[in-house]
Amino acid sequence: MRELDYGAVVERIKEFIREKVEEAGVGGVVVGVSGGIDSATVAYLAAEALGRERVLGLIMPYYENRDLDDAKLVCESLGIDYKVVNIKPIVDEFERAVGGLDTKSRGNVMARTRMVLLYAHANAMNRLVLGTSNRSEVLTGYFTKWGDGASDYAPLINLYKTEVWEIAKLLGVPERIIEKKPSAGLWEGQTDEDELGISYRLLDEILWRMIDLGKEKAEIARELGIDIETVEYVERLVKGSEHKRRLPVGPVF
Repeated sequence: MRELDYGAVVERIKEFIREKVEEAGVGGVVVGVSGGIDSATVAYLAAEALGRERVLGLIMPYYENRDLDDAKLVCESLGIDYKVVNIKPIVDEFERAVGGLDTKSRGNVMARTRMVLLYAHANAMNRLVLGTSNRSEVLTGYFTKWGDGASDYAPLINLYKTEVWEIAKLLGVPERIIEKKPSAGLWEGQTDEDELGISYRLLDEILWRMIDLGKEKAEIARELGIDIETVEYVERLVKGSEHKRRLPVGPVF
């Protein structure tokens, strides 16, 4: 992987957050805090950049589990204001309106419900929504379009997941959050790596070579000592999710 000066990266992100808040003329930011490492890292960066009084942590559980406790731990460790909104009744209403949802569709509704709540709070408070997406998720399309992929600014969007882990350690994010298995919390027992079908560490090594360095698939496979089918699988994730990374387009006349 690429070599980064993580101290300098942290300072640049904090500068970026301050710049965007000042440019927008708003009072602060709202962050969806899930109990995972990405949202924890964004919350820590925002609090250091702006001061804890200008950051609201919005915790939006569907399940009452450890993730809720971890999200509270993040907010309480930082001393930022936070609010818990249980989204299950809202999602259940959507499900009744549709006439039933499968697991994946319910997960998408959960993500989009959280987005609506984030923007409702941000608008009411004259604040920006800070997203928590990282480069690994964005490149592979591992996010819900107009859901967790929607934000005003995304401080981690150019950092791979493995790089976010390093930033989190530097910031002092609680160890139990750094060490837990990444999960979008879309159903009980769900983990990102199980759903993606590949570990983040290997995924990032492939993506960095494929996207940043522009290497051929055979060369990537040879360098990493893996079969070319794994590299092709990652390539399909990237190509198949291209529509998620752009605004809608139509025919040109």
